[in-house]
Amino acid sequence: MAVTRARLIMLVVVLTSLLVAQAQAQAQAQAQAQAQAQARAKAEVRAQARNPVILVHGYNADPGVWGSLREDLKADGYTDSELFSWGYDTHRSVNETLSGSFASYVEDVRGQTGAERVDVVAHSFGSLVTRWYVKFGGGTGTVGRWVSLGGPNHGTSVAWACAAWDQACRDMTPGSYVQSHLASDDETPGEVRYATWWSSCDEMINPDSSVPLTGAANNAAGCLDHNALLGDEAVSQGVRAFLRS
Repeated sequence: MAVTRARLIMLVVVLTSLLVAQAQAQAQAQAQAQAQAQARAKAEVRAQARNPVILVHGYNADPGVWGSLREDLKADGYTDSELFSWGYDTHRSVNETLSGSFASYVEDVRGQTGAERVDVVAHSFGSLVTRWYVKFGGGTGTVGRWVSLGGPNHGTSVAWACAAWDQACRDMTPGSYVQSHLASDDETPGEVRYATWWSSCDEMINPDSSVPLTGAANNAAGCLDHNALLGDEAVSQGVRAFLRS
């Protein structure tokens, strides 16, 4: 009888231990599930709070130039469904053709994402196209943040080399129709937040002071080639911080 009682006590102890362990495991699983649900909820809130980003390349380029920044944005949590790269014929007129095409693209992105506003990051000539849309095409109501990397925002003398046969080059020359209209009145209109990055060694933008805009957050990138602005880590960090702000 004593042996049987001892076995019974041992069985009770074992069963109790198993029940306690099972309860602890269930509690831990529930806690992990709650933590994961909270993390997903926070991620959804962050995603809802940020705008989709449209990347706009420059003259004689294509959307492939954005590989580095696109990957950096994805590392920051953006998904492919929030990142867009607009491709276009860089030899066309800023005001007569390209800004209207860009306006249609913005509406497509807004329709796909349901976003009220988009953020725009433009390189070089893309700065003029997107600025014209913002200033004259209704973009003050659809763009949240606008970024220019090495944009010829007040023209570049380098463009005279191709102005004789290329409309886009004519648009980039100092004092052109596009330049004078973009510079008129407010350079940074509406509630859009503006930022520029310029290089003291930019071989395509002359003078360097062409890039900064009155009313924008203007950032010196140091001594970088024109296209190096696209892949520079410090510039990428600055742009991503601006998009988060």
